[in-house]
Amino acid sequence: MKIPFLSFTPQHAPIREEVLAAIATVYDSQWYVLGQHVRDFEAAYGAFSGARYCIGVANGLDALHMSLVALGIGPGDEVIVPSNTYIATWLAVSYVGATPVPVEPDPTTYNIDPRRIEAAITARTRAIMPVHLYGQACEMTQIMEIARRHNLLVIEDNAQAQGATAHGGLTGSFGHANGTSFYPGKNLGALGDAGAITTNDEALAQKIQTLRNYGSQQKYYNEVIGYNSRLDELQAAALMVKLKHLPEWTRQRQQVARWYDEQLGGIDDLQLPVTAQGSTHVFHLYVVRTSRRDALQQHLITSGVGTLIHYPVPPHLQQAYAHMGIAKGTYPIAEELADTSLSLPMWPGMTEEHVATVAASIRSVL
Repeated sequence: MKIPFLSFTPQHAPIREEVLAAIATVYDSQWYVLGQHVRDFEAAYGAFSGARYCIGVANGLDALHMSLVALGIGPGDEVIVPSNTYIATWLAVSYVGATPVPVEPDPTTYNIDPRRIEAAITARTRAIMPVHLYGQACEMTQIMEIARRHNLLVIEDNAQAQGATAHGGLTGSFGHANGTSFYPGKNLGALGDAGAITTNDEALAQKIQTLRNYGSQQKYYNEVIGYNSRLDELQAAALMVKLKHLPEWTRQRQQVARWYDEQLGGIDDLQLPVTAQGSTHVFHLYVVRTSRRDALQQHLITSGVGTLIHYPVPPHLQQAYAHMGIAKGTYPIAEELADTSLSLPMWPGMTEEHVATVAASIRSVL
């Protein structure tokens, strides 16, 4: 049995006609940018995220970048980021001329470790950017308390954890401004690039709405130097349909994770995902760790099981950040995660038989 790392078919096939009908309404409306579909989706996704305001933008990186711009973070400032994350988190900080300051994760949950954050705070620190990695909510209660004590801003990177909670609060509702991505492979995926910013601050929401649209609230009148980063009507229409199904897809992901836990428990040299107390996990990814990662991945490929490595090179060792002069070994937890982590197939519609097949192949090696 061949098992792809990701299959859209079980999600997309049942809602195909509904999505196509929504797209047809956009086509027939002859209004394709910043119209009613975007407004409806912004309202719905804001409510889903427990935030008062949602601003649709072109992609997740733009969401993080414009959040920083709107909050006035720029050259000379420092922003605390995880040492293990997709590089977009760091890029957003670099885009505004600020400096990303890495903090190591908790080695069991892989999310930024609140116990390490305060040691990284300096007189130049302006913000903390926690990433809800792989679908698990960060320990936001502690992070927000640290931010309050030091008068820092918080920008959540919520690209992988839509619908997750930390001590009852939804990801995307804690920070001053929070970015998410609707890249097709996300738990709530568009049919191309798309993103959004959530916030509870009305003035900040208005500022971001202006920034995303050339710095303009009224056509041809530009108040500030802005960007062209707008969620388009077609993507909003498709996302509106898919948002209704997201809770059920999340339930299916969590069931798949439970099957993996049952099938893979007790294997030597295989660390399974751990969820922090008070947090929930929506399993954008199911990531295991082993010192024999490369051999295991090759065996699974040969067996017809798709896998990915998230992420093989931590940001501080990327060529893009060579100018920071961070030596290998400076962030050993991030580097160990990069060397030992493997993402197994995870998608709504996976069956217990799929999971059993993957697990049997893993057991035959480990």
